Amino acid sequence: MSNKLLIVTGDGGESYEVLYALHRFQEANWEVDIAAPSVRTLNLVRHDFMPGWDTYFEGPGYGADSTVTFADVNVDDYKAVLLIGGRAPEYLRNDPVVIQIVRDFHAQDKWIYSICHGIQILATAGLCQDKKITCYEHCKFEAESQGGTWMSDEAYMDGKMICGQTWLSHPDFYRLIFDNLPS
Repeated sequence: MSNKLLIVTGDGGESYEVLYALHRFQEANWEVDIAAPSVRTLNLVRHDFMPGWDTYFEGPGYGADSTVTFADVNVDDYKAVLLIGGRAPEYLRNDPVVIQIVRDFHAQDKWIYSICHGIQILATAGLCQDKKITCYEHCKFEAESQGGTWMSDEAYMDGKMICGQTWLSHPDFYRLIFDNLPS
């Protein structure tokens, strides 16, 4: 099996998280597939923290092309999966195929990476139980209500699961990932 990563996202996915992951793994000579509901250019978004706002601001971000549909994903082809944040997880967690993909990665003892709102998919898949995780602080309730223990670290690893809080956590998140990259 070649070194291959599956990125799970869709419209409303955080563009910086998608593109940073895509480029970082390509730089390390990994093949990367972006899985989405359909194969097309995705409408990604940019989340940022603005002075005077109580929550994050959302605006249009760079686009990215998906390369495979969820229905066509074969988990056996990949060494790891990355669940991107943004608004995409809010609706993707309702897709039974997405949930099964993540459960299959877990069942095959493969690496699962989640950043920001990606925890919404992990929680729906039942994979937070008895795990120490981190995520965007406003998703903390979802992780804890599914049996996870929220850690305040920018990034945290528990077994073969590595989680990061937001795109601001990229240095810590990707340091953990690349220090533990499967061969």
